[in-house]
Amino acid sequence: MFCIMDQLDTLVAIAADLASAQSAEARSQSLLGALRRVIPFDAAALLRLDGDALVPLAAHGLSPSALGRRYLLREHPRLDILCKSNEPVRFPPDTALPDPFDGLLAADPAATRRVHACLGCALRVHGQLVGVLTADALEPRAFERIDVRLLTAVGALAAAELLTGQLIAALTRTAERQGQIARDLMRDALLQQGSQLLGVSPELGRLRQEIELVARSDYSVLITGETGVGKELVARAVHSASPRREQPLIYVNCAALPETLAEAELFGHTRGAFTGASAERAGKFEVADGGTLFLDEIGELPLSVQPKLLRALQAGEIQRVGADRPLRVDVRLLAATNRDLAAEVQAGRFRADLYHRLHVYPLAVPPLRARRGDIALLAGYFCDLSRRRLGLGPVRLDAGALAALERYAWPGNVRELEHVVSRVVLRASAGVPRGQAIILQAAALAPDLAGAPDLPSAAPVDGPAAAPGRPRMRDFVRAQQRAYLRTVLEEHHGNLAAAARALGMDRGNLHHLARRLGLGRRES
Repeated sequence: MFCIMDQLDTLVAIAADLASAQSAEARSQSLLGALRRVIPFDAAALLRLDGDALVPLAAHGLSPSALGRRYLLREHPRLDILCKSNEPVRFPPDTALPDPFDGLLAADPAATRRVHACLGCALRVHGQLVGVLTADALEPRAFERIDVRLLTAVGALAAAELLTGQLIAALTRTAERQGQIARDLMRDALLQQGSQLLGVSPELGRLRQEIELVARSDYSVLITGETGVGKELVARAVHSASPRREQPLIYVNCAALPETLAEAELFGHTRGAFTGASAERAGKFEVADGGTLFLDEIGELPLSVQPKLLRALQAGEIQRVGADRPLRVDVRLLAATNRDLAAEVQAGRFRADLYHRLHVYPLAVPPLRARRGDIALLAGYFCDLSRRRLGLGPVRLDAGALAALERYAWPGNVRELEHVVSRVVLRASAGVPRGQAIILQAAALAPDLAGAPDLPSAAPVDGPAAAPGRPRMRDFVRAQQRAYLRTVLEEHHGNLAAAARALGMDRGNLHHLARRLGLGRRES
């Protein structure tokens, strides 16, 4: 039995950590580490309440995929019981209630053993539920001699820390502008499912530090990265951490702006300025006044509009189409592109002065293959997202499936990972009784991972070489893709944008595929 001195030392250590200047994530991990000294758990988790679900903030001893999930209270009776109890709860080892972390313990990588010992407590401040602290063990009698008074004290400290963190986070949320502007033009990132930057890799950690640094300023930010890496999420993170976070973030997709209407969309127009202009209309710069304007796919902006955008950035002035006087606006500009804008400048497709004005503080978003440590967490998140969308039972990835995902090069990045997981879960759900667990294996992923190479350091997914005279499956698929894409490009005279529309593909993804297959491109 743990002595009283161990318990007191643990409480002192937790209090010291919570009073330190560490980040909220570091404090949460320190709390679980200190708790390990007096509670012999195999896994522990600190979860915050988010509506009708619990979301992991920190965990010890759980697989990475467990951190990407949302635990709905109506689906997890043990967590629901903890939330409703005013005292710590120690569940009987033989209880029939399913444990939310069954199959997700790092100590049981084969996912063959059930959690047998479970305890936890609700975290409350002044009667307000803010989260839950849980501990699990594979040994049925692991928690029999634990003093629940210690857990009560730890819970009080953890609840205070959790509530403080929530209050700080609330200050960064974007406020909707009242009236028509908010309803028609704002897309609130914090209300969109899957809008946060997920990951624990050093690469993503460095990006978060850069975001935090530049968010304090009013500099223009150019966000670069391949298609599907999450450039829009980075823009939203910059805005949410900036002094303008209480003002609107207005989104514009430059690739969707027809050249004839791009100027009016950005800067507005007067009545009668052109055919169809039956009333005055504010442009996106006016709508974003006081806030942030995010120009996605800035490389697609017509050359004819670029000088007017430069004037808006340099002088803070815009002029509606058909107007005879300028308007003053106070707008912070964020821009994103998957193009090499320096090369576009050299080719004469983008103004050099505008490029340098946008390039005040560049943020390069790393591709998924450069942050392999995040793949398991993201895959777990997308599995849980698909499970909730399809109304399925638990969905898990076995060790072989996770290894296959981590070996793959992910040319489409996080967006491709989401689509692959969604397809695989949908296929695997066929014929599975409702509510039964679905275990995804490497074989289920093979059809979706055959179109691009593995990461250079990894062993081939397809296994050993094929028999003499027979091509490997991946080589055969690659040859078929090359022949088909060459035919489509010829039909569209080498125009990659037109070919992408004909194939129903994102142009960036088609560009990467054509490059992998050794085919030339022309985008105009």
